[in-house]
Amino acid sequence: MSFEPKPFDPEALRGGLAVANLPTLLMVMFQLSGDRRWLSDPYRPVRTKGMSDNDTGGFAPEVQDEIRAAAFDVLMAWSNGEPMALPLPDDDLLVEMITTCMGEEVPVEFGPMFSEDMRAVVEGGRERTPVDGADDFSVIIIGAGISGISAAVELKGAGVRAQIFEKNPDVGGTWWENRYPGCGVDTPSHVYSFSYQPRRWSTYYGKRDEVLGYVRDVARTTGVLDQVQFDTDVQAAVYDERTHLWTVTARAADGTVTEHVAQVVVTAVGQLNRPAVPAIDGSEAFAGQQFHSAQWPEGFDVTGLRVGVVGAGASAMQIVPAVVDKVEHLSVFQRSPQWIAPSYNYSSPVPDHVHWLMDHVPNYRLWFRLRLSWLINDRLYPSLEIDPDWEHPERSVNAHNDAHRRALTRYIEEQLDGRDDLLEKSQPTYPPFGKRMLIDNGWYEALRKDGVDLITDRVTSIDEGGLVTAAGEHVDLDVIVYATGFEAKKMLYPMDVRGRDGVSIRERWGDEDAKAYLGLTVPDFPNLFVMYGPNVNLGHGGSYMFAGECQARYITEMCVRMIEHDLGSFEVRRDVHDAYNESVDAQHSRMIWSHRGMDTWYRNANGRIVTNSPWRVVDYWQLTRQVDPDDFVFETAASSEELVRAGL
Repeated sequence: MSFEPKPFDPEALRGGLAVANLPTLLMVMFQLSGDRRWLSDPYRPVRTKGMSDNDTGGFAPEVQDEIRAAAFDVLMAWSNGEPMALPLPDDDLLVEMITTCMGEEVPVEFGPMFSEDMRAVVEGGRERTPVDGADDFSVIIIGAGISGISAAVELKGAGVRAQIFEKNPDVGGTWWENRYPGCGVDTPSHVYSFSYQPRRWSTYYGKRDEVLGYVRDVARTTGVLDQVQFDTDVQAAVYDERTHLWTVTARAADGTVTEHVAQVVVTAVGQLNRPAVPAIDGSEAFAGQQFHSAQWPEGFDVTGLRVGVVGAGASAMQIVPAVVDKVEHLSVFQRSPQWIAPSYNYSSPVPDHVHWLMDHVPNYRLWFRLRLSWLINDRLYPSLEIDPDWEHPERSVNAHNDAHRRALTRYIEEQLDGRDDLLEKSQPTYPPFGKRMLIDNGWYEALRKDGVDLITDRVTSIDEGGLVTAAGEHVDLDVIVYATGFEAKKMLYPMDVRGRDGVSIRERWGDEDAKAYLGLTVPDFPNLFVMYGPNVNLGHGGSYMFAGECQARYITEMCVRMIEHDLGSFEVRRDVHDAYNESVDAQHSRMIWSHRGMDTWYRNANGRIVTNSPWRVVDYWQLTRQVDPDDFVFETAASSEELVRAGL
């Protein structure tokens, strides 16, 4: 996002500076002025704790005032035509700046990744050049969620117009489907955004309607919205090695079945789109309403009703605080307690003065985003690596992880002070981050309220009036909400995807052992990309927006290669695929999700981690930064005579 200098309203600037994040502001000042004193004591912020914004930087009040006064002069000078001294710092300087504003060492290897993101934000996206011959190249994308939109935007930049099939009547994927009360992101909104399209987020963590609106805006403004065929469910995709083409079978809402042919197919259906509903004896007898959280009926109101929420994970963490003051009674059925991090501004609106800073001050939004990127990405990674010599494996995996455990335990004790009954049920026994870390958006406060029960006995059956637990307790209910997650390991289900020699992806993967090179492509399935595929989920933090952009650029580079070299197919070499997945499994064996006793949706029945990435964000960025042609077997395109013989 470029800024054209024009004189600031002094009062507006002072209003913005009064609420500015000072570590962010210092980096803006340094870029504008080139004065290195803003990277030196006494202007070096203290280390940011947890997910705190660290707005004051830990500075004494008089130093804060000095910084704001100096920033006023620097910014007024820029607005009156003083050129920016350092528009795009080099990689080493950028790492020095991030190290300074975060108050902790950031490894030099992060420089190129942050530099690329900075350039994309500053310039409104990465440079995209249409390739000659793209008009004759066909791509089908299955799904118009985050992944599908990301792929379509990158392909369009290369001149490739993809056909997108979406089973829902709108874009957004999981953000269209999930509409339960309290639904929203648990990643800061300014990071849960595409690098090429910022937004004036109303809150620091966007709620469902705003996130869905953002995805719609991106699809519309990038011009890919008119490439989507809605209410069209892809049922099958079959590859023909004679022609190097895929035939995709799709079913419209009215039952009409059509076939479509393309050179490349990109599945962008995600991992979290098929609800997992537990099979409980007697469920068909229940007289009230029952549904999965992702299938919350449009406009359904729980006011005055007795509600049971089965599950205590991410969805329940949002639903419970959102409905607790409306229902007559709320029963939460918890299988195991979760580690929950304090939230500093989860529900806080972004103040008008902060919007003004992001809209008018050069690079303020950029540095706000870069700081958040470090906070939620690889900063945490070292605490998730298993130390084989750690003397307390029953509670943590290394010393850093144990420090997190102590801090999080103190937080639980503070929140549930005086409620020993709840405290006993809310203390996890597994290491922090072994399961998805949740953010407290009022969970503990909700549990403490009158009319709320936290039940830890297993649900054994359902009858006409409610749920029955293993302890024999009958819980009377009007509504049962299954906040029980998704069939994440059963990837591409229920599509029938068949590659070379008719081999089925289900035969290759089974129901829960998917493997792919870079989480993207599979031997015997030429010209197929699987976005948000095996071992891509970010278990330690980060924004899937970033991972989606990495995958989209990789896919686009391969398509450009096919066009430029008149290639009919690409197929990852089996030895490359197998070696990569061996490295995935080997690294996972050293990560917390493989720690003894862990039971999560990340693992299949054999204990293999199927969903999560074992890599740091910077590692995956590096792995997908460029296609290595030596990883693939290529075939030349079929001739026109061969296509005629094939009936095409």
